[in-house]
Amino acid sequence: MINAILVFNNHGKPRLVRFYQHLAEEVQQQIIRETFHLVLKRDDHICNFLECGSLFGGSDYKLIYRHYATLYFVFCVDSSESELGILDLIQVFVETLDKCFENVCELDLIFHMDKVHHILQEVVIGGMVLETNMNEIVAQVEAQSKLEKAEQGIAGPAVTVPSRWQGGLSAAPSRAVSAVKNINLPEIPRNINIGDINIKVPNLSQFM
Repeated sequence: MINAILVFNNHGKPRLVRFYQHLAEEVQQQIIRETFHLVLKRDDHICNFLECGSLFGGSDYKLIYRHYATLYFVFCVDSSESELGILDLIQVFVETLDKCFENVCELDLIFHMDKVHHILQEVVIGGMVLETNMNEIVAQVEAQSKLEKAEQGIAGPAVTVPSRWQGGLSAAPSRAVSAVKNINLPEIPRNINIGDINIKVPNLSQFM
């Protein structure tokens, strides 16, 4: 099982973090820091996997990674996963990103995080490998993109306000006042007598 997928740059800044088991935020940050330090100090000619049992509290956990330009792609897996198989899976994931973003770079992972997570979900879900065929993954991502564009088009085109209506909102207050002035209201009595009480009604025209 895949326990975590981490992508960070050469300075240790996380660009993609996905844990497939519940861990406290502090524990996750500690794992990211220690994983970076473990991977950074290894030379490029050394094998791409190493033991990491201390990170997850088990002896059968290991880190499998690849280094591309400014980014490290690290998969934390248990003993049930094949090291070479995960190396190939990382390659498939990176090539899929490269095809979807047309020469992917670190900035794509920063500014298109939702799309990156969607691509990852087509490859791994719940810690289990879902798909390894790059063409199938790309097809699913493109289908989702078309669906999202179609849903956005349901709202319809923007409504154009006719020129004779333009400025109508700004003119509304004066028109409303004018309309009130022109209403022919029935004559209101100026004095109302209720028993011994006499009420004088003011002349409304002075407020117009």
